[in-house]
Amino acid sequence: MSRFYYDLFLKINPFFKHALYFISVSFLGFGLLKVLRPRTEPKPRNLDLFFTSVSAVTVSSMSTVEMEVFSNEQLIVLTILMFAGGEVFTSMVELHFWRFELGKSSKLDHVKMEKNPDHIVIVSDLSHNNGDYNSSNKNLSLEYESIRFLGFVVLGYLLVIQAFGISCVLVHLSLVSSARNVLRKKGINPSTFAIFTVVSVFASCGFIPTNENMIVFRKNSGLLLILVPQILLGNTLFAPCLRFSIWVLGKIKVCEFNSEYLLKNTGVIGYYHFLPSMHSRALAGTVLGLLLVGFGLFSGMEWNSDGLHGLNTYQKVVGGVFESANVRHSGATIVDLSTVAPAVLVFFIVMMYLPPYTSFLPMKSNEEQIPAQQEKWRKRAAIQDFVLSPLSYLAIFIIAICITERERIQQDPLNFSVLNITIEVIRVDSAHVLMSEGASGLSCCYASGTVCEPSG
Repeated sequence: MSRFYYDLFLKINPFFKHALYFISVSFLGFGLLKVLRPRTEPKPRNLDLFFTSVSAVTVSSMSTVEMEVFSNEQLIVLTILMFAGGEVFTSMVELHFWRFELGKSSKLDHVKMEKNPDHIVIVSDLSHNNGDYNSSNKNLSLEYESIRFLGFVVLGYLLVIQAFGISCVLVHLSLVSSARNVLRKKGINPSTFAIFTVVSVFASCGFIPTNENMIVFRKNSGLLLILVPQILLGNTLFAPCLRFSIWVLGKIKVCEFNSEYLLKNTGVIGYYHFLPSMHSRALAGTVLGLLLVGFGLFSGMEWNSDGLHGLNTYQKVVGGVFESANVRHSGATIVDLSTVAPAVLVFFIVMMYLPPYTSFLPMKSNEEQIPAQQEKWRKRAAIQDFVLSPLSYLAIFIIAICITERERIQQDPLNFSVLNITIEVIRVDSAHVLMSEGASGLSCCYASGTVCEPSG
């Protein structure tokens, strides 16, 4: 029976595996939230509870119920849902399933793996003493052991980073009375707040146990600085830090053989979050570059805004860094987004649109794959690494217009809105695209909408 279910599981499409996982966990979370009593009456509707459960496990950070309605026990349930739905955790589970499938494959049925600190010795059955067979099994066993090692590294990374973050938040709450008083007035357990918040920002969910998100903690710069690394290490910097962790483990002689194999065979392993060395460096540079750009734009446009009113210079700097780090999918905020300048909002939208592993820095390809006679194409490819996509150009011009016309946007929001500016920029860009097609038969095209007549 066990073998039957195992074979059935292997035949299921990966998409349906993921769908089954999220659906089952969502219903389980809904059941627990329904059984546990909320802090206030009346109880939230079943649909609201189910929506919140789905939002937590899919780390979407959308809710139809105020967070302070949930009791301490319900907050713990939401914490578990966010932890189980985080990208790092789900990828680790998938990695262990992959290792399990590889270990159960028929090629390893006749292989016994004996390890020592320097190498792995493969002892096959006497009936399978063929050299090619032993070589194939040795490669398979190396892959199996490396995937197993990588799975435990991801698990250790997940637990150590979050445990350190939770400890730092608890220490901060014990030392800073202003932050502790906020939780006391709201009736939130400090330990629950620390665990819930760290798990939420690490999983890029954005749920915070307070109704005002992190706005009530905007003056607690220490707390914001603790959460910034959690935001980055659980999202955009996960891949570079994972590779760096494996490199460090190899240097300190912890599973040195597996570390070396992983670092040299990134493509063979096929783990989405384990990137090549050059890509990891380019990604880290891109993340830090976008963080600086976001900080500069937010600080320049919002320095004297109502959202940062009452903060000193240091608190504004920390708040700008925190807000810029959260733009890349995390969702926590220290300002009311409805009061933020339109140019900043457009930038935030673009940052949320970008995938976490987007890199704008050039990455050299393997020189052996580029023939000597195609040197000019290699140089052209290197130049095009810096060329942005059409969407990026649109976003840049929209942001620039929002900055130059910010006074008119405030004085005449009906005619000068972000929506109108976006439509006009895209309309002009579409007209330019049509004009560029003149060589293929279009003789004229005007932004005013004049009909284009085919030439000749």
